[in-house]
Amino acid sequence: MTAVLTKVDREREQEPRSRPPRHRLSALDAKVSPYLFVAPFFVLFGAIGLFPLLYTAYVSLFDWELGADETPFVGLENYTTLFSDSQFWNALFNTFSIFLLSSVPQVIVAVVLAALLSANLRARTAWRMGVLLPYVASLVALAIIFGNLFGPQYGLVNGMLSAVGIPPIDWQADTFGSHVAIASMVNWRWTGYNALIVLAAMLAIPREVHEAATVDGAGPLRRFFSITLPMLKPTLIFVIVTSTIGGLQIFTEPKLYDPSAGSGGGAEHQYQTVVLYLYQSGFQQLDLGYASAIAWTLFLVVIAVAGLNFLLTRRAVR
Repeated sequence: MTAVLTKVDREREQEPRSRPPRHRLSALDAKVSPYLFVAPFFVLFGAIGLFPLLYTAYVSLFDWELGADETPFVGLENYTTLFSDSQFWNALFNTFSIFLLSSVPQVIVAVVLAALLSANLRARTAWRMGVLLPYVASLVALAIIFGNLFGPQYGLVNGMLSAVGIPPIDWQADTFGSHVAIASMVNWRWTGYNALIVLAAMLAIPREVHEAATVDGAGPLRRFFSITLPMLKPTLIFVIVTSTIGGLQIFTEPKLYDPSAGSGGGAEHQYQTVVLYLYQSGFQQLDLGYASAIAWTLFLVVIAVAGLNFLLTRRAVR
């Protein structure tokens, strides 16, 4: 009799129990709610992000001049013209040069600065807020200040170089000099911002990990390279990828560096970036088809470089 009852009980346990409607609604809410929460972003992105991106690709296939009566279809002619355009390759070189001179020192200094700000300092909040002041300041004001600092005749930088016996540099006419000046402006503005992001990740590392390493005899440098940096890997990937995207799309700093140069980036386009060339083609020469081809080429370059940086950072920081 007991065996029979046990068998019946097992069969009842194996039968699916009908859940009350309240439980079914809760399960449905747990599955559907996350998608509803993220849906507004994707709706807005589709309206103001994805659609313009796809429409730009469509425009790049036409000889589309603003105000023209006809916009004939030319296929990939804008892209073939672009790849044989020496001014585009010069702008691409300038973009990568300024990007390397700004992003690489920027990330390194941001990590070092975050490590210093995580120490036991007096008035730590004031120091941490202070590194964000360049980001809060007006970019136009920063451009005026750095334009005077790197002035070719009476700039403070040339004055300091002359004091140590180095001849003055024309920071606007010289290609490498103009790249250094613009990169300095970018580093001044964004290093503190990235340092606070890295600092937040550093403060999230459990103290027990550092305490255990200290007990094992690890010094500050060993703890930094063996514990802190590997645990900062997700944050460093984020900082490097966002710096890559922003660095390759740089526009405002070179545009304001020498206002008299306009979007040409100097008399010989010595610091004209790709976005400046895009602006010149689309809004000054009114060739929207060619500008759209520049925009899509830059988009693919940014995706490729950002993906490469992601892979390299993920392997390097372990």
